[in-house]
Amino acid sequence: MPEIGVPWIKAKIDTGAQSSALHAYELKEFTRDGDSWVSFCIHPWQRSDREPHYVELPVFDNRIIRSSSGHTEERFIVKIPLKIVGTEVTALVSLTNRDEMGFRMLIGREALRQGFIVDPAASYLGGRPPKEIRNKNRKSSH
Repeated sequence: MPEIGVPWIKAKIDTGAQSSALHAYELKEFTRDGDSWVSFCIHPWQRSDREPHYVELPVFDNRIIRSSSGHTEERFIVKIPLKIVGTEVTALVSLTNRDEMGFRMLIGREALRQGFIVDPAASYLGGRPPKEIRNKNRKSSH
């Protein structure tokens, strides 16, 4: 998500999910020039609260989202440009607490429809992140 200042985040590809989701907290809705916006914070590293990143984006929509466990929740939906395997797409992303989930971001079908084919037997087809990034993602400050 380089356009919002997050160059790396470990994401799970989930063809069972229609929309993408991002772990976000401290969500606050506000009005800017008559439009609805949301401010939120992202922890880009797995199992860590290091290097929090604060973001403000226009609200695209509010939707009721059903999680894989069947729980429903109203979420802010924002548009975020993503860079996936070197390809840039714009994804509709729901903001939610994914602290207990294995990945801070989930990439759903709406984003994948923009030119991706999923091989369920493969991992890291776009290459692994640089060692410095992998090390940051392994360390935890909890």
